[in-house]
Amino acid sequence: MAIIKMDGITKIYRTKDIETVALENVNLEVEKGEFISVMGPSGCGKSTMLNVMGLLDTPTEGQVLINNTLTSNMKDGEMAEFRNRTLGFIFQSFHLINSLSVLDNVELPLLYRKSSSSERTKRAKEVLEKVGLSHRMKHYPSQLSGGQCQRVAIARALIGNPQIILADEPTGNLDSKMGTEIIDLLFDLNKEGTTIVMVTHDEHIARTTERIIRFFDGRRIE
Repeated sequence: MAIIKMDGITKIYRTKDIETVALENVNLEVEKGEFISVMGPSGCGKSTMLNVMGLLDTPTEGQVLINNTLTSNMKDGEMAEFRNRTLGFIFQSFHLINSLSVLDNVELPLLYRKSSSSERTKRAKEVLEKVGLSHRMKHYPSQLSGGQCQRVAIARALIGNPQIILADEPTGNLDSKMGTEIIDLLFDLNKEGTTIVMVTHDEHIARTTERIIRFFDGRRIE
């Protein structure tokens, strides 16, 4: 059963002088429990597709269904809550807040769920243990290596128990050893039932996933 369905997705960015077609009539289904890679040259629309899939951007045309829920019918607040409870995001540049400790960074998604402080802390410690960073919870991002920062980002993505993780170049800023550790962690999560869609430039990594989706000039190609 498809947990994600993108139907006829087109995304056009317009300014006063220029129109840029980032995605053109993209159709894509992701089955529950799949781990797929999205590949293509820089500027081909991979990250735009991931942002539309993750409800961070709205398509110009077409519709996105997640768990058979038509997301285009949602109001902003409803969509934000749905995104918070269903999706987890991992970004290439980590997107951690340097002024917050590791523990506080990981807790952030639960602030929008009206969880108690003790509940947030308990869950954050659990996911930090899962990614092997329980000994670093009082540190700050500037005190961590790149691989450790990415593990913090993964813990933050996991804290809400998302059904789907969307990862945009999660190994892009890491050396090969750290990159392998992050990919192994993602595979462990997938084995536990999490659906993962990962944008990557690394053909070797992509070939270890179940399926590769390729993009070129905003279009999905076979």
